Amino acid sequence: MGHPHLPTTEAAVAAVREVARAYDLEMTVTDDIGADQTSRRASAGAFAVLDADGALPHEAFVELGGTPAVTVQVFPEDDAKITVEGVEFDDIPRDSVPAFLRSVYGGTAHVKARRFPHGRWLVVALPGDESYKELVARTMLSPWLVRGTRG
Repeated sequence: MGHPHLPTTEAAVAAVREVARAYDLEMTVTDDIGADQTSRRASAGAFAVLDADGALPHEAFVELGGTPAVTVQVFPEDDAKITVEGVEFDDIPRDSVPAFLRSVYGGTAHVKARRFPHGRWLVVALPGDESYKELVARTMLSPWLVRGTRG
């Protein structure tokens, strides 16, 4: 059971667009193209516009409307950062982004409250055994996060 491979930023944005359509969400995309425009570059020199392989790096920032508040930053290096109600998930493989968003919007993502060590974790479970967890700061407890809390 593999993920469909999303070889480019464009493919990842198209996959996010499909999820947005499925859940009837507004979507705004901002594209940054060229190493001088993208937020981080491992393979290009300090002032290079192209990557070492001659490709033009492409990064996209996607904002999804509705509740919860979600943004997706797709990086040229095959990963993404997904922020859900202010909770940041770094280093999500680009291929996992659609399943991650379906979990969030489909209701399988939840907040796990723990007594010891005390804290709340946003848990996003993907098909198979893959899941992502991030600590939720007390100051970030939005109504959506509170509603999704399980003991």
